[in-house]
This record gives sequence, C-alpha cells and structure tokens, in this order.
Amino acid sequence: PVDGKVVVIERVMETEYFKEERLQISIFMSPVNVHVTRYPASGVIKYSKYHPGKYLVAWHPKSSEENERTTVVIRTPKFGDILYRQIAGAMARRIVNYAEEGESVQQGEESGFIKFGSRVDVFLPLDALVAVKLNQKVKGAITCLASLNTYDGEG
Repeated sequence: PVDGKVVVIERVMETEYFKEERLQISIFMSPVNVHVTRYPASGVIKYSKYHPGKYLVAWHPKSSEENERTTVVIRTPKFGDILYRQIAGAMARRIVNYAEEGESVQQGEESGFIKFGSRVDVFLPLDALVAVKLNQKVKGAITCLASLNTYDGEG
C-alpha cells in the first residue's frame, strides 16, 4: 500500500472491526518516502472511519491504537475482508483518506496520503502467505505483501 520499510509481521488481536486475531504487516514511512497510500487489494469499501489521537512516533507499538489514524476495510474476492490503517507519526499532522463505504476500488489506486513520518498497518487472514520480511524496503503498488493460501488438500 505504501513505500517504506516493513517493521512488524505478527499475529495480533484486531479490536476495532474484526474483534479476532489477524496477521498484521506494518510499513513505516520515513520523511523521505513518498506518502501516497494505495489500496492494498481490489474490492468494495465496507468500513471507513477517522480517529483523532496522539502523535507518538510511528514505529511505536501503541501508535496503531493511540495515534491519529483512519481504518478502512475492503471486502475482497480472494481474501474476504482485509483492514488497513493509515497512522500519523510524530511529525505527521494530516491524514487524507479517500475511501468511502460502498465504493469499488482497484488494488494500487491512490487511497489517500499521510504527511511526513507515518505508518500503514494491514490486517490479513491468519492463513495468508507472507511474501515480505522484517526490515525489507517495499514500494507501493509494486511489492506484494502476501498471497492467498490456495492449497485445497488435493493433488
């Protein structure tokens, strides 16, 4: 969804929308990265909400829950519902989110932007196959974060 560095890959309890364990992949954008946010998958926007909050440094573990942020859920044909979160950092003071509930979106299209140091969290199903590593540099609309486990037990 963004240019930056992968700083978190872990199972977490997502408490805002899913209220269950999910696989979280977090990408930190330094002040020198491009801060355009892109839709991480194609589908229909099911949920879009802005949350005012603090401005902890974006790599801080609590920034996902306490900082100014937006939460967006996309219903995808392959993964089902996935959630991504734009998170303001210590220097970021403005988040722009284009996602509107009911809207159809395409993977890689611009979904908003965040000014200066910030972070994006993506919450995937637990059986997603992670395609990135910690500290890996990623490019928005280019780097694949994960794929779907399509093994059906036959063959």
